[in-house]
Amino acid sequence: MPSALQPDRTLLLTLTGHDRPGVTSAVFHALSPFSVEVLDVEQVVLRGRLVLGVLVTTPRDDARLRKAIEDVARDLSMDVEVQSGAGDNLPRAHGRSHVTVLGHPLDPGAVAAIAGRIADTGGNIDRIIRIARYPVIAIELDVSGADPLQLRSALAIEAAAQQVDVAVQPAGLYRRAKRLVVLDVDSTLIQGEVIEMLASRAGCLDEVTRVTAAAMRGELDFAESLRQRVALLAGVDARAMDEVRQEIRLTPGARTLLRTLHRLGYQVGVVSGGFAQIVEPIAAELGIDFVAANLLEVADGVLTGRVVGPIVDRPGKAEALHGFAEQAGVPLSQTVAIGDGANDLDMLAVAGLGVAFNAKPVVRQAADTAVSVPYLDAILYLLGITREEIDAADGELGEPGHDTLDGSGYGG
Repeated sequence: MPSALQPDRTLLLTLTGHDRPGVTSAVFHALSPFSVEVLDVEQVVLRGRLVLGVLVTTPRDDARLRKAIEDVARDLSMDVEVQSGAGDNLPRAHGRSHVTVLGHPLDPGAVAAIAGRIADTGGNIDRIIRIARYPVIAIELDVSGADPLQLRSALAIEAAAQQVDVAVQPAGLYRRAKRLVVLDVDSTLIQGEVIEMLASRAGCLDEVTRVTAAAMRGELDFAESLRQRVALLAGVDARAMDEVRQEIRLTPGARTLLRTLHRLGYQVGVVSGGFAQIVEPIAAELGIDFVAANLLEVADGVLTGRVVGPIVDRPGKAEALHGFAEQAGVPLSQTVAIGDGANDLDMLAVAGLGVAFNAKPVVRQAADTAVSVPYLDAILYLLGITREEIDAADGELGEPGHDTLDGSGYGG
């Protein structure tokens, strides 16, 4: 005798046609006189065209139910297909993953290639939904039957070839449970590198840029490279830091990311190999909860060319993440770290989710996932937050749905 969890015979009712109010109500009203149980429902609307699937147990009067549904479909000017079968949906517990694909634009060839690699790993796509249409197209696929690590490896290679971003995360409640987000600052939260902006005032931009690039690629020890670059700033008027701070522009989408995270109850930290005199005022204005950065020494109104206290370098960033998580009362498994350079690698490795944002190749290869579109709020899609949810929250408070540069300091 079949169990209640695995019925013997079932009917799959699939209706397609023009969407309008009352379709779902009419279908279930037609089913209500029959002694059936609703086992599953799926509905999607694409450009005004509806697809509604309903899985029910098979009644004794199968023919009469079929006729009732066909009559409803005819009245609604819709097409209907009724398929007999056995049992419920196949179990989806093994190797369940969320695959998020970001494209700017997203072309059919890229989707075909990603779907092909999922199939190659033994995965089945159970569901696809669009979660954003701007500033990037973002779709989310529920995949079962594939080992998440194997799937991530295969899709990382294909994503690079197709020039799209793909994130693979295990399915489950922990995806939405991440409660602390920690960002690098230079070239992540903000556009550009602060030390290069200071160097332009000291007449040593070329040398500082060369050393910075080597450090971000992982070719130089960050702490030593920082000392070398800061030494070149000796004698610069300390007021230059105020000037630089006013010139800084946030990465597009940064304000949207931060205000959405705060509304959802997340705590946010920034950790920077840059300078506290620049980072702390920005963090205060944005309502950021935790800050760690290096402190430039100032004497007689000028920079001395030295850093005061311990240097926030690659290990220091990971230590800062640990400290922020402890203060926030959040386990590391529920943290997200976002960065672009080699000095972010340790931080990305210890976080529950490490995101390489417009990052150097060495960082993209090591991180859990990579985002190459120039919009920081695309990170929200990796957390399962849709564009509609973001815009709805913004609309309630009369705020813009997506940030633009406003030219008034910390734009973006």
